[in-house]
Amino acid sequence: MSDQIINRVANSALQVIDLEELYQEGTRTQLSITDFLDDGVVLREQTFRERLQSHDWNKYRDRFVAVHCPDDILVPQWATLLVVTHLQPIAKYVAVGTATDLEQQLFIEQLAHMDFTRYQDGLVMIKGCSNKPVPGQALGLLAAKLTPIVKKLSFGEACSSVPLYKKP
Repeated sequence: MSDQIINRVANSALQVIDLEELYQEGTRTQLSITDFLDDGVVLREQTFRERLQSHDWNKYRDRFVAVHCPDDILVPQWATLLVVTHLQPIAKYVAVGTATDLEQQLFIEQLAHMDFTRYQDGLVMIKGCSNKPVPGQALGLLAAKLTPIVKKLSFGEACSSVPLYKKP
């Protein structure tokens, strides 16, 4: 008998998808609409536009930015869009919503460009542990995209995975 350790997972037909590999590196920033409102709650169009014009947008250069308006603050939709138009030429990516929404959108965009044909009729595991934030929304979207095409889908690690789906 040989003392050689054999990695049966590496030699198996199991394909592991690690969503952490889709994480886009870069600084994330959440910008609140309230920063441009009178007393943080009242939108006066002229003042709002003046504050946007005088704001130093360069501090968002090459950043991932979430433009957020708290639920308890009522502003017209154009106000958020106007902030987006100032950020778009400078920021790496702009999302409307919270920092969590931004992270979800970044993963959704990455998944939209992913080629799933190599997983057709395969044994696939979505890797469970990661060192970077992977939103549940991204995991759910990935499972939804894989279920119609894979033979078997599981979640977790090779040593302890949870079966999710098996083609009938």
